[in-house]
Amino acid sequence: MKTVDYVASQPYADPDRLAAAGASYGGYMVDWIAGHSTRFKTLVTHAGVFDLRSMFGETEELWFPLWEFRGAPWVEPEMYARWSPSFYVKDFQTPTLVTHGELDYRVPVGQGLQMYTALRLQNVPAKLVLFPDEGHWISKPQNAVFWYRTVIEWLDSWLKKP
Repeated sequence: MKTVDYVASQPYADPDRLAAAGASYGGYMVDWIAGHSTRFKTLVTHAGVFDLRSMFGETEELWFPLWEFRGAPWVEPEMYARWSPSFYVKDFQTPTLVTHGELDYRVPVGQGLQMYTALRLQNVPAKLVLFPDEGHWISKPQNAVFWYRTVIEWLDSWLKKP
């Protein structure tokens, strides 16, 4: 966040109109920010990890969690709880756009659905956009155009000056 603070202090930046966006591990970062910071006016998360415990049982990519959290969720439950955005939902306040490909096997769509559900239950403005024919990345041209338009419209709706 020190980099964000530095950029926000520059004359070309408006610290009252900041957004954070990320995909995959960057989406996990955005989901984490949702429960730890209110400095951003809006967030965009694509294919983000919301709950590390449920993610462990849904993905084929186990090397990272086994290494980063020193074992499976039943071996190191405190580590998974400490680093799961799902444990900080009570602090969610920032309007968030959640996007996900329904064919994603790296970060299964359930992670995006859980994030969206948590936001709604916290009465945080949120929008969910699912792509039934996409995987981890939005790669079909028509879907990519739709994704970018949706993100730009979302950012405009929260960041544009009146």
